Amino acid sequence: MLMHLVCFKYRTDVIEARRDEHCDRLTGLHDIPGIVSLVVGRDVVQSARSYDTGLAIQFTDRAALDAYQKNPRHVPVAQFGAGLCEHIVAVDFEI
Repeated sequence: MLMHLVCFKYRTDVIEARRDEHCDRLTGLHDIPGIVSLVVGRDVVQSARSYDTGLAIQFTDRAALDAYQKNPRHVPVAQFGAGLCEHIVAVDFEI
């Protein structure tokens, strides 16, 4: 299994409705083949080092992650998120 974690830091001019839309779009990817679980959440601590939204996806294997990255449903969601953010970080590790 592989865990895919992504953290999104939105630009300060991004309104709440767009942030909510981003979370909804991410959540909508839950049924892409190879995904075991998908969780999206908004930061509640709001410390200086916090990011605004986190995404955790558990994949069956590396091949499933690679297929997800190119999936025609994922690509526009990734582009939408990139357009809202000043910074995005990710880490992928075996579990």
